[in-house]
Amino acid sequence: MDESHVSLPQVGGMYHGDKSRKDSLIEHGFRLPTAADNRPLKLPEFQQLVPQMVYVSATPGERELRHLCEITGQAVPNGLLHSPSGGGAGTPDLAKKHPEAESMYDMLQSIQGIAKMELRPTGLLDPEIEVRPTSGQVNDLLTEINARIEKGERSLVTVMTIKFAEEVAAYLNRMGVKAHHLHSEIDTIERTEIINALRHGHIDVIVGINLLREGLDIPEVSLVAIFDADRQGFLRNERSLLQTIGRAARNENGKVLLYADGFSPAMEAAVRQTLERRQRQHANNERLGIVPKTIVKALPVMGESEDALVSGTTTSGDGSRRLIARKGGRRDGDWAQRLNLGAGSWQSSSAKNSIENSNSQLTYDEPDDVGEHMSPEDRSALMEELREAMNQAAKDLDFEQAARLRDRLHELERWND
Repeated sequence: MDESHVSLPQVGGMYHGDKSRKDSLIEHGFRLPTAADNRPLKLPEFQQLVPQMVYVSATPGERELRHLCEITGQAVPNGLLHSPSGGGAGTPDLAKKHPEAESMYDMLQSIQGIAKMELRPTGLLDPEIEVRPTSGQVNDLLTEINARIEKGERSLVTVMTIKFAEEVAAYLNRMGVKAHHLHSEIDTIERTEIINALRHGHIDVIVGINLLREGLDIPEVSLVAIFDADRQGFLRNERSLLQTIGRAARNENGKVLLYADGFSPAMEAAVRQTLERRQRQHANNERLGIVPKTIVKALPVMGESEDALVSGTTTSGDGSRRLIARKGGRRDGDWAQRLNLGAGSWQSSSAKNSIENSNSQLTYDEPDDVGEHMSPEDRSALMEELREAMNQAAKDLDFEQAARLRDRLHELERWND
């Protein structure tokens, strides 16, 4: 089970999410009660069906570590007593975390039977870490980002709130840095486009909250900045800090800036574990004569299919297209759109088919008899321009403009008939 610290809880989450949705539908009469029978497995059922499991994670969760202790007959550490037994299938011993709970770093050292693969064949070291005060942190970050831009490298910034993420990204844009925020209120498709744009160099910085973690491998990123690194809580616990720090471990010039006025236990454990891994990798490189090199990874192709998805359409199995709804909630119709940093900004066909670029400048509100005085060749050329403009307006979800252009196209087709 890859990334088990998030995958294992999601097994239980799938059941409860499905149950919540279907209970509401059944209660209001939209589904029969038997709809609840078709459901995902509960976590105990899943664990019972799987005879053996290999949990894979750079930051193992409490459930996996406790499961290992139970299977191998080891004493369960205080830091795992609040976690459900049996890999999440059982009940915990304590309702909340033990006051003398060990850090994840200490538990990984004491629990036996953990296979550790901490040496990279590429020779890449864990990033350098610097702790800096919060006073003047945004200006200090701007200086570091500009140094990365000069080298053609990218940066990631993590903050605590959506509002602050948007404010930091807006400030960086005012300072001439191509930046974009990334948080849970942005559509999933647009998130993918923003990350791809970062790799292509359309933007240099992404300011996020909790999305810049597992599975985000961007070799071009050499700087990761973490604001409020000494805060206590989920977003700044040991596991979250390690995952965020690891986003800079794909580049040979990787560096992490922790902006904090103190040292939390989670922050101390994350820094200690990162530095120890860095030292082990460096010793291995010296022994084998390995020179660290940045990971080489093909750039994503921002082709027609992705453009269509960003524009709100998808292609079905028979080749036909249908509209897909956009996610509700906040819209990015603010500074990001005005600076051409939102979804669809990098579509290759945005201006090519615009009716404003037509040589004839004929639109839907021209007099009805204009087509009468045109030659058949000019009329055919104009119809082709109108058709392309109509298709582009539909792709951009401007259906009113598309309908007007369609009506004008029909009028010209009647002249040809």
